[in-house]
Amino acid sequence: MTDTGPGRSSRGHRCLPHTGDLRVEAWAPTREECIVEAVRGMVESFADLPAGVPGVDRECVVSAKDDGRLLVAVLEEVLYRMDAAGELPTNVAVTPEPGGVRVGFTMADGSTATQAGAVPKAVALHGLNLAQDSHGWICRVTLDV
Repeated sequence: MTDTGPGRSSRGHRCLPHTGDLRVEAWAPTREECIVEAVRGMVESFADLPAGVPGVDRECVVSAKDDGRLLVAVLEEVLYRMDAAGELPTNVAVTPEPGGVRVGFTMADGSTATQAGAVPKAVALHGLNLAQDSHGWICRVTLDV
């Protein structure tokens, strides 16, 4: 795992092209905030939601055997809600729970979004990482588009 490096903000995300896929990198002071940044990066990679769009609060508890799988499970929850209900998150909050995290979403009607890129179909396990480094937490995840 490499450091996020000097000059980088304490939290954020970026998307990188990856052969036939999309790679999201995110970083933040805590594991939970890093997951939030990964969700934001994934959604921003394909959807532009207008400011002030109304939303509905949703909540779920996600469990996994390790941090990387926990990240995958949260991202898959977003993809599931997008497919099943046509909703996209405008806000995300993640808090620790025994064996996982509690995820709170403010979900907006996906039809209000402008498509800005290829819509992810799945989260890949190849190259997956969510770990702590000397600057906080960093993750890398590949999305199948």
